[in-house]
Amino acid sequence: MLEADAAVALAHPPSSRERAMTALAWAVHLYTASGAALGLLAIHYAARGEVRPAFAAMGVATVVDATDGPLARWLRVRDRAPALDGTMLDNVVDYLTYVVAPLFLMLRMAILPARWPGLAVAIMAAMASAYGFCRVDAKTEDGYFRGFPSYWNLVALYLFCLRLPAGLNAAIVAALSAMVAMPLKFIYPNRTGPLRKLTLTLSVAWAAVTLGMVAELPVCSSALLYPSLAYVGYYLATSFALQVRGKFARWRLTT
Repeated sequence: MLEADAAVALAHPPSSRERAMTALAWAVHLYTASGAALGLLAIHYAARGEVRPAFAAMGVATVVDATDGPLARWLRVRDRAPALDGTMLDNVVDYLTYVVAPLFLMLRMAILPARWPGLAVAIMAAMASAYGFCRVDAKTEDGYFRGFPSYWNLVALYLFCLRLPAGLNAAIVAALSAMVAMPLKFIYPNRTGPLRKLTLTLSVAWAAVTLGMVAELPVCSSALLYPSLAYVGYYLATSFALQVRGKFARWRLTT
C-alpha cells in the first residue's frame, strides 16, 4: 500500500503552489508553538517582578491562540501537515500560557496569600484546569466552552489592577476553579452562534482597551479598567442568559 502511494506521488508530484501551501501549513504549527516561548517569557519576567512584560507576553500568546485556529482551517493544516496533532499542540501551549504562567505570577506578585494558603489555591486551580483541558467535551457541540475556560491570565490581570485583599482573591480563584468542573456553558467568541457578531465586535473593542491597560502597567487606569471589566460583565451575563434560554427551549420541547 505504501509503495503504491509512493508511486502515485512520484507520478503526480505536488505543484509549486501546493508545496508552498504545505510549507505555510507547517508554519502554522510553528506559530502555535511560539506560544510556548511566550509562556516561558511570561514566567521569566514574573519571576523578576516585571509585570508589564509578563502580561504583555501572555497578551501576545492570547492573540496567537485566537488566530492560529482560523489560519489552520484556512490552510487545511490537518490535511497538509498531519504528522503533528495541532489540537494537542494547542492544548499544551494553552495550559502553559493560560494556567501555569498566570498562576505563577499571582503567587510571585502576592495577589494570592503568602506561603501555603496561596500555594494551595494555585494548586487547586492548576489541577482543575488540567482536568478541564483533558475533557473530551470541553467544547460543546453547539459552540460553547463547558465549565470556566481557564482564563487565568485575565483573572491575574484584573486582580492585580483591582488591588483586592489576598484572601478575597483566593476565594475568587477557588470559586472559578470549582466552576471548571461545573456543567456551565460559557461563550466561545469564535464559535457561539447567538449574538456572535455583537460578541466579536465587543471582543475587538475589549482587546484594544485591555492591551492599553497592559501598556500602562504597573499603573492601572480606571478609565481603561472599568470598560474592560464591562465586557467581562457582558460575557458572563450573556453566557448565563443563553444557557438559561437553551434549557427553557429544551423544557418546552419536552412538555
